[in-house]
Amino acid sequence: MKKLLFLISIVFMFNSCDDGDITLESFNFSSQSIQKCESKTFLYKINDKEMLILDISADPYTYDTAETVFPYTKSYAIDNSSVSVIYRLYNDTATSLTICSTIAPASPTVTNEWEALGGTIDVTTTQSFDTDGTTLLGYTYSFKLVNVNFSNGTNSFSFEEYLVGSYKTTI
Repeated sequence: MKKLLFLISIVFMFNSCDDGDITLESFNFSSQSIQKCESKTFLYKINDKEMLILDISADPYTYDTAETVFPYTKSYAIDNSSVSVIYRLYNDTATSLTICSTIAPASPTVTNEWEALGGTIDVTTTQSFDTDGTTLLGYTYSFKLVNVNFSNGTNSFSFEEYLVGSYKTTI
């Protein structure tokens, strides 16, 4: 009887463990470039069925370009009202039309969305010069997530630091 009870306990223990069907612990957008929709202010990166969206209410073309000392870094607190970061997983390949269309297409659809809770986006601004070294061509903005925790309401994952990439503008 003790052996049977022990066997039932072991079987119950292994069947009762549920990892919550965690399907994501991280993401990697290192080989994709940052893009911007013409009619919208947020920036995004696409990796097949994945999309990372950075929304900073400040105009993305003018992050601290008035500063006289370059490079210049400014931190934006992620508060999900004026500054947010969203990771989306789609059921099929995402394109710029998926996010930039005035009316979102019916496909692909979002299958999972993770929102950044707290942390900061550090934006480092540098100047881009022509080959003469004096003619200012524009600015390069490098985006880094710092101490960001993503949650989908059920599960979460974190980054101490994650270099999102750079976005260039011309003047």
